[in-house]
Amino acid sequence: MRILTLLATTVSMGVMASSTMAEAQTKQRSLSAGEVRQAREAHPQIVQEFGGAETGNRGAYVTAVGRRVAVHSNIANAGSATTVTTLNSPVMNAFAIPGGYIYITRQLMGVMNDEAELASVLGHEVGHVAANHSKSRSRTGLLSQLGAVLVGVVTGSGQLAQVVGQGAQLLTLKFSRDQEFQSDALGVRYLAAAGYDPTATASMLQQLGVATTLEGRVAGRNDERTTPSWARTHPLSADRVKRALAAAQKTGKAGRGLRNRDQFLAALDGVMVDDDPKQGIIDGSQFIHPDLRLKFTAPTGYTMQNGTSAVAIQGQAGQAQFSTGAFNGNLDSYISDVYRKLGNGQTQIQARQPQSTTINGKRAAYTVAQIQSQSGPVDVGVFAYQWDSTHAYHFMTITRAGSEFGPFSSMIQSLAPVSASEAAAIRPRMMDIVTVRAGDTIQSLSSRMAYRDYRVERFTTLNGLAANSTLKPGQKVKLVVYGARS
Repeated sequence: MRILTLLATTVSMGVMASSTMAEAQTKQRSLSAGEVRQAREAHPQIVQEFGGAETGNRGAYVTAVGRRVAVHSNIANAGSATTVTTLNSPVMNAFAIPGGYIYITRQLMGVMNDEAELASVLGHEVGHVAANHSKSRSRTGLLSQLGAVLVGVVTGSGQLAQVVGQGAQLLTLKFSRDQEFQSDALGVRYLAAAGYDPTATASMLQQLGVATTLEGRVAGRNDERTTPSWARTHPLSADRVKRALAAAQKTGKAGRGLRNRDQFLAALDGVMVDDDPKQGIIDGSQFIHPDLRLKFTAPTGYTMQNGTSAVAIQGQAGQAQFSTGAFNGNLDSYISDVYRKLGNGQTQIQARQPQSTTINGKRAAYTVAQIQSQSGPVDVGVFAYQWDSTHAYHFMTITRAGSEFGPFSSMIQSLAPVSASEAAAIRPRMMDIVTVRAGDTIQSLSSRMAYRDYRVERFTTLNGLAANSTLKPGQKVKLVVYGARS
């Protein structure tokens, strides 16, 4: 029965794909006023949750490239109707929301090697808008992306849903396989029409595949929880690369057209890579915030995702969030406020009377509430710390009923102050575009990468090189180096 159902869905999707593709190529589409209004209202929250937006020359450059491809879509007045934003986020991602708002993160830009690849990603996202995919895409948000098997079934509270990630990222929803193929094909058409080499879509997909594999190796895992967001919401496959190449061949312009590598690298030079120290950094299994002067270590095998207002921690035995809130000097009332916000005015959460303790010299209090979810009871714990007279921080945890803080005990005990020297030692990683000199090799340049491990692999992946590639004097390559704290 399941196979028959899936087959029927695939066939009907194929019919819809042909219809949608034809409309996206020929029928001009005006963005609805309602969608534009909603997107405009959501935009400030998205920008905030993703760490801010690039507003200088780099942001203007990306916007210009996006509009260059968008004007070849079927979107009416696409040059002014589409809004392209570069986000200051360490998450490798790009997405579009109804209303013509398109986003790309600085981290994803760092994977690219020329302007044509940037145009391919922006063109792909324009394709989703042009084909109006938002009305039929799978409603799979950040919760399932992060494998939050417990969180999604609890109480229906919007606040509770955010425990494993930032709310704005819930807008990054998963498209079907056919919708991805459609947007790839549309993006290829836009590239060719805009004067770019249309094979850039295939090269970008290949580059993303290599980068995705390396991220999994670096994290020591190969499952979905370590897959970059762009790859989770836009699944990568060899089939997509083949189809993109075939589409490029059909344009008659494959291998011809602009790549604009030097212009792109000039715009990329100096961009921040990975976490912004102002928001704290994730270094292996440790989170360190030099400005707040605190650190903690996630349990072995768990992954972390850093946001502007919280750090999400997730693993097989539970999920957690590290955050802060208003503090009046009383930890018990602080904890009560966390639960009150968690209930979002819809659910009253009854927790035990908080107990007091001391962790690494800081006063702390904790309690656990049991909540009945659609799949059974779960434990929701809050462990709060008084940092000084005006600031408090807390972990909120969700585990299977009866586990309480168990899976996160070591993390809870690890929260500790950061010394002035530790804080001063934390510097941002920056993209540095260098020109290869005589005698430079992959090994010698890799040694300059601002990482402790996988230096050669990071360098070759960053630059789309094979391990046995020979560098040529005058060739420009990307390095990730340490920058100065602002």
